[in-house]
Amino acid sequence: MHTQIDHLVIVAKSLEQGVQWCEDTLGITPGPGGEHTLYGTHNRLFKVASPSNPMAYVEIIAINPAAVRPKRACPTRWYDMDDPALQKAVAKEPRLVHFVVNTPDIRAARMAIRMQGIDRGPAISASRRTNRGTLNWQISVRADGQRLFDGCMPTLIQWGKPEATDPLKLHPRNTLTRSGVTLQSLEVMHPSAAKLQAAYDAIELNRVSVTEGPANLKATLQTPKGLVVLSSDGI
Repeated sequence: MHTQIDHLVIVAKSLEQGVQWCEDTLGITPGPGGEHTLYGTHNRLFKVASPSNPMAYVEIIAINPAAVRPKRACPTRWYDMDDPALQKAVAKEPRLVHFVVNTPDIRAARMAIRMQGIDRGPAISASRRTNRGTLNWQISVRADGQRLFDGCMPTLIQWGKPEATDPLKLHPRNTLTRSGVTLQSLEVMHPSAAKLQAAYDAIELNRVSVTEGPANLKATLQTPKGLVVLSSDGI
Protein backbone atom coordinates (compact mmCIF):
# COMPACT_ATOMS: atom_id res chain seq x y z
CA MET A 1 0.00 0.00 0.00
CA HIS A 2 3.00 2.31 0.48
CA THR A 3 2.65 5.43 -1.68
CA GLN A 4 5.07 8.22 -2.50
CA ILE A 5 5.05 11.52 -4.35
CA ASP A 6 4.93 10.89 -8.08
CA HIS A 7 4.55 14.38 -9.46
CA LEU A 8 3.49 17.94 -8.78
CA VAL A 9 0.84 19.51 -11.03
CA ILE A 10 1.29 23.09 -12.22
CA VAL A 11 -1.54 24.44 -14.36
CA ALA A 12 -0.87 27.17 -16.91
CA LYS A 13 -3.18 29.12 -19.19
CA SER A 14 -1.08 27.91 -22.14
CA LEU A 15 1.89 25.62 -22.46
CA GLU A 16 3.94 28.50 -23.85
CA GLN A 17 3.14 30.54 -20.74
CA GLY A 18 4.12 27.57 -18.58
CA VAL A 19 7.50 27.16 -20.27
CA GLN A 20 8.28 30.87 -19.92
CA TRP A 21 7.27 30.81 -16.26
CA CYS A 22 9.52 27.79 -15.65
CA GLU A 23 12.51 29.48 -17.25
CA ASP A 24 11.93 32.75 -15.37
CA THR A 25 11.11 31.22 -11.98
CA LEU A 26 13.24 28.09 -11.78
CA GLY A 27 15.98 28.83 -14.29
CA ILE A 28 15.43 25.74 -16.46
CA THR A 29 13.56 24.77 -19.61
CA PRO A 30 11.15 21.86 -19.03
CA GLY A 31 11.57 18.69 -21.04
CA PRO A 32 9.11 17.27 -23.55
CA GLY A 33 5.75 15.86 -22.53
CA GLY A 34 2.76 14.72 -24.50
CA GLU A 35 -0.97 15.05 -25.20
CA HIS A 36 -3.96 13.65 -23.30
CA THR A 37 -6.70 13.02 -25.84
CA LEU A 38 -9.44 12.19 -23.34
CA TYR A 39 -9.05 15.48 -21.50
CA GLY A 40 -7.90 17.81 -24.26
CA THR A 41 -4.70 18.79 -22.46
CA HIS A 42 -0.97 18.66 -23.07
CA ASN A 43 2.09 19.00 -20.87
CA ARG A 44 5.82 19.52 -20.38
CA LEU A 45 7.80 17.64 -17.74
CA PHE A 46 10.99 17.91 -15.73
CA LYS A 47 12.59 15.69 -13.11
CA VAL A 48 12.85 16.88 -9.48
CA ALA A 49 13.85 13.55 -7.90
CA SER A 50 15.82 13.60 -4.65
CA PRO A 51 16.88 10.86 -2.18
CA SER A 52 13.71 11.44 -0.12
CA ASN A 53 11.48 11.72 -3.22
CA PRO A 54 13.11 9.39 -5.77
CA MET A 55 10.15 9.23 -8.19
CA ALA A 56 9.31 12.94 -8.31
CA TYR A 57 8.88 15.09 -11.37
CA VAL A 58 6.86 18.20 -12.25
CA GLU A 59 4.08 18.36 -14.81
CA ILE A 60 3.26 21.74 -16.37
CA ILE A 61 -0.15 21.20 -17.93
CA ALA A 62 -2.51 23.36 -20.00
CA ILE A 63 -5.64 23.00 -22.09
CA ASN A 64 -4.65 22.15 -25.65
CA PRO A 65 -6.56 24.56 -27.96
CA ALA A 66 -5.94 22.26 -30.95
CA ALA A 67 -7.27 19.12 -29.27
CA VAL A 68 -10.31 17.31 -30.63
CA ARG A 69 -11.79 15.30 -27.78
CA PRO A 70 -13.54 11.98 -28.54
CA LYS A 71 -17.26 11.64 -27.96
CA ARG A 72 -16.61 9.23 -25.09
CA ALA A 73 -14.56 11.82 -23.22
CA CYS A 74 -15.70 13.05 -19.81
CA PRO A 75 -17.48 16.42 -19.99
CA THR A 76 -15.06 17.97 -17.51
CA ARG A 77 -11.27 17.93 -17.53
CA TRP A 78 -9.13 16.56 -14.73
CA TYR A 79 -7.52 18.69 -12.00
CA ASP A 80 -10.45 21.17 -11.96
CA MET A 81 -9.05 22.70 -15.16
CA ASP A 82 -12.54 23.81 -16.24
CA ASP A 83 -13.17 25.58 -12.92
CA PRO A 84 -13.59 29.36 -13.47
CA ALA A 85 -11.73 30.29 -10.27
CA LEU A 86 -8.74 28.14 -11.20
CA GLN A 87 -8.72 29.45 -14.77
CA LYS A 88 -8.80 33.05 -13.50
CA ALA A 89 -5.88 32.38 -11.16
CA VAL A 90 -3.63 30.69 -13.73
CA ALA A 91 -4.41 33.36 -16.34
CA LYS A 92 -2.19 35.64 -14.24
CA GLU A 93 0.57 33.12 -13.61
CA PRO A 94 1.00 29.33 -13.64
CA ARG A 95 0.17 27.85 -10.25
CA LEU A 96 0.93 24.73 -8.26
CA VAL A 97 -2.56 23.26 -7.76
CA HIS A 98 -2.24 19.57 -6.97
CA PHE A 99 -0.02 16.52 -6.55
CA VAL A 100 -0.18 12.89 -7.61
CA VAL A 101 1.04 9.90 -5.61
CA ASN A 102 2.34 6.61 -6.94
CA THR A 103 0.84 3.38 -5.63
CA PRO A 104 1.63 -0.27 -6.46
CA ASP A 105 -2.08 -1.14 -6.12
CA ILE A 106 -4.48 1.59 -7.18
CA ARG A 107 -7.53 -0.56 -6.48
CA ALA A 108 -6.52 -1.10 -2.86
CA ALA A 109 -5.54 2.54 -2.44
CA ARG A 110 -8.88 3.76 -3.79
CA MET A 111 -10.68 1.45 -1.38
CA ALA A 112 -8.57 2.61 1.55
CA ILE A 113 -9.47 6.21 0.80
CA ARG A 114 -13.13 5.32 0.32
CA MET A 115 -13.11 3.77 3.79
CA GLN A 116 -12.26 7.27 5.03
CA GLY A 117 -15.43 8.60 3.36
CA ILE A 118 -13.63 10.10 0.35
CA ASP A 119 -14.47 9.20 -3.26
CA ARG A 120 -11.24 9.61 -5.21
CA GLY A 121 -12.92 8.43 -8.45
CA PRO A 122 -12.46 5.43 -10.74
CA ALA A 123 -9.14 4.29 -12.17
CA ILE A 124 -8.84 5.42 -15.80
CA SER A 125 -6.39 3.63 -18.12
CA ALA A 126 -4.17 5.81 -20.28
CA SER A 127 -0.99 5.66 -22.34
CA ARG A 128 1.30 7.74 -24.54
CA ARG A 129 4.36 7.08 -26.67
CA THR A 130 7.84 8.31 -25.78
CA ASN A 131 11.23 7.90 -27.43
CA ARG A 132 11.92 5.04 -25.00
CA GLY A 133 8.66 3.16 -25.42
CA THR A 134 5.02 3.46 -24.45
CA LEU A 135 4.06 4.76 -21.03
CA ASN A 136 1.02 3.02 -19.55
CA TRP A 137 -0.75 4.01 -16.38
CA GLN A 138 -3.98 3.98 -14.41
CA ILE A 139 -5.05 7.21 -12.72
CA SER A 140 -7.94 8.08 -10.41
CA VAL A 141 -10.10 10.76 -12.02
CA ARG A 142 -13.56 11.75 -10.84
CA ALA A 143 -16.27 12.32 -13.46
CA ASP A 144 -16.62 15.91 -12.20
CA GLY A 145 -12.85 16.46 -12.51
CA GLN A 146 -12.53 17.66 -8.92
CA ARG A 147 -9.18 17.49 -7.13
CA LEU A 148 -10.85 17.50 -3.66
CA PHE A 149 -9.80 19.41 -0.52
CA ASP A 150 -8.55 22.39 -2.56
CA GLY A 151 -6.06 20.15 -4.36
CA CYS A 152 -4.66 18.70 -1.13
CA MET A 153 -6.18 15.21 -1.56
CA PRO A 154 -3.74 13.61 -4.01
CA THR A 155 -4.71 11.82 -7.18
CA LEU A 156 -3.59 8.17 -7.30
CA ILE A 157 -1.53 6.74 -10.13
CA GLN A 158 -0.21 3.24 -10.88
CA TRP A 159 2.35 2.92 -13.65
CA GLY A 160 2.68 0.03 -16.06
CA LYS A 161 0.24 -2.52 -17.36
CA PRO A 162 -1.27 -4.82 -14.70
CA GLU A 163 0.71 -7.80 -16.03
CA ALA A 164 4.04 -5.93 -16.15
CA THR A 165 6.87 -7.58 -14.20
CA ASP A 166 8.65 -4.24 -13.76
CA PRO A 167 5.91 -1.57 -13.87
CA LEU A 168 8.27 1.30 -13.03
CA LYS A 169 10.70 0.54 -15.85
CA LEU A 170 8.73 2.84 -18.12
CA HIS A 171 8.09 5.75 -15.78
CA PRO A 172 8.50 9.41 -16.79
CA ARG A 173 11.55 9.71 -14.53
CA ASN A 174 13.34 7.27 -16.85
CA THR A 175 12.61 9.38 -19.92
CA LEU A 176 13.78 12.66 -18.37
CA THR A 177 17.31 13.94 -17.89
CA ARG A 178 18.43 15.65 -14.71
CA SER A 179 16.99 19.14 -14.63
CA GLY A 180 19.08 20.76 -11.92
CA VAL A 181 15.94 21.07 -9.76
CA THR A 182 15.16 18.83 -6.79
CA LEU A 183 12.12 18.58 -4.53
CA GLN A 184 13.12 19.28 -0.93
CA SER A 185 9.69 19.03 0.70
CA LEU A 186 5.94 19.17 0.14
CA GLU A 187 3.77 20.61 2.91
CA VAL A 188 -0.02 20.67 3.16
CA MET A 189 -2.15 23.06 5.18
CA HIS A 190 -5.93 22.68 5.31
CA PRO A 191 -8.91 23.31 7.62
CA SER A 192 -9.67 19.56 7.38
CA ALA A 193 -6.13 18.53 8.28
CA ALA A 194 -7.25 15.64 10.50
CA LYS A 195 -9.35 14.08 7.71
CA LEU A 196 -6.53 14.50 5.22
CA GLN A 197 -4.02 12.98 7.63
CA ALA A 198 -6.28 9.95 8.12
CA ALA A 199 -6.49 9.49 4.34
CA TYR A 200 -2.70 9.85 3.98
CA ASP A 201 -2.18 7.29 6.74
CA ALA A 202 -4.62 4.88 5.04
CA ILE A 203 -2.44 4.80 1.90
CA GLU A 204 0.84 5.04 3.85
CA LEU A 205 1.82 8.42 2.43
CA ASN A 206 4.54 9.42 4.87
CA ARG A 207 6.64 12.21 3.37
CA VAL A 208 3.99 14.93 3.19
CA SER A 209 3.41 16.98 6.34
CA VAL A 210 -0.14 18.12 7.18
CA THR A 211 -1.10 21.00 9.47
CA GLU A 212 -4.36 22.79 10.16
CA GLY A 213 -4.92 26.22 8.63
CA PRO A 214 -5.97 27.96 5.40
CA ALA A 215 -5.83 25.64 2.38
CA ASN A 216 -2.37 25.61 0.80
CA LEU A 217 0.13 23.34 -0.92
CA LYS A 218 3.76 24.40 -0.49
CA ALA A 219 6.56 22.79 -2.48
CA THR A 220 10.15 23.77 -1.73
CA LEU A 221 12.53 23.26 -4.65
CA GLN A 222 16.30 23.59 -4.92
CA THR A 223 16.92 25.24 -8.29
CA PRO A 224 19.70 26.97 -10.26
CA LYS A 225 18.19 30.17 -8.81
CA GLY A 226 18.42 28.90 -5.24
CA LEU A 227 15.53 27.75 -3.06
CA VAL A 228 12.14 28.45 -4.63
CA VAL A 229 8.84 27.93 -2.81
CA LEU A 230 5.72 27.29 -4.88
CA SER A 231 2.31 27.69 -3.25
CA SER A 232 -1.26 26.97 -4.29
CA ASP A 233 -2.69 29.70 -2.03
CA GLY A 234 -6.01 27.92 -1.70
CA ILE A 235 -6.77 27.56 -5.42
